[in-house]
Amino acid sequence: MQTKTWKKLAILGAIAVAVVLFFALGLHKYLTLSQLKGSRDALLRLYQEHTVLFVAAYFAAYVAIAALSLPGAAVMTLAGSAILGFWTGLITVSFASSIGALLACAISRYVAGGYVQRRFGDKLGRFNAGIEREGAFYLFTLRLIPVFPFFVINLVMGLTRMPLVTFYWVSQLGMLPGTAVYVNAGTQLGELDSLSGILSWQIIASFALLGIFPLVAKKVLGWYRAKKGLQAAPVQEPSVKN
Repeated sequence: MQTKTWKKLAILGAIAVAVVLFFALGLHKYLTLSQLKGSRDALLRLYQEHTVLFVAAYFAAYVAIAALSLPGAAVMTLAGSAILGFWTGLITVSFASSIGALLACAISRYVAGGYVQRRFGDKLGRFNAGIEREGAFYLFTLRLIPVFPFFVINLVMGLTRMPLVTFYWVSQLGMLPGTAVYVNAGTQLGELDSLSGILSWQIIASFALLGIFPLVAKKVLGWYRAKKGLQAAPVQEPSVKN
């Protein structure tokens, strides 16, 4: 067996072990709003006493979760911003999520990208052409409007020929507005002292943005495409199934 194949198998094995340990150790149980809400005071004390170390640990954990496509990114965003506040939370989550996405994309490309392009190149011809023609704008659209889950976009884009540098900066910019909405919701969630606080206008407005934002983004992008005469992004095209 070739050395490169062994390296790919080693990477897949390491990822599999990490995922198994994540669930076997029950770490996923900590990534729930109720659990993190109950731990907020203790986490807040840790943040106040060891600010730099806390942010670094949170950043590393977020990158790992995103890179391994584990569940919990949304809860991490809400919980982290409840502790860190809006601006620190926004900067930390924005870079952690983008770097994690980049790693997931790079792993997907290294492990399976070449095989998929060779095996399904004829079926992916139109998709590859679309990526080469307006790949940055296409990815920006997917990031701005969550048609597909975060981790699916990372893995599927790894099977394309989009440069990783382009993937990173477009993801960084494209996810920023949505990240800001989630971080804002997280800061409001952290202010809840009682159940009556759920009915405050700040909480209602923050979570309303989570539903309204994708619709507004879709309308704006549709208007921009119509103005520029661009074709609609082929959001149903990136399939590698027979």
